[in-house]
Amino acid sequence: MKKEVLHGFENETMESKARWFQSLPISERMEMLCMFTDMILENNPEIVEKKDVKSLTGRIQVLERA
Repeated sequence: MKKEVLHGFENETMESKARWFQSLPISERMEMLCMFTDMILENNPEIVEKKDVKSLTGRIQVLERA
């Protein structure tokens, strides 16, 4: 199989991103998730205080903190 590196946005499908993420060891997955969480909280610290947030069907899934 010929492997190559592709750089176009048209090559960044959800399936290819999922395969890449699944190829990471669990420790790296957790590190990425923590990094994303820190980035979101740094840019919008009030996000954890939002109440009654409505989900947009098919686009965003809103998780509620228990």
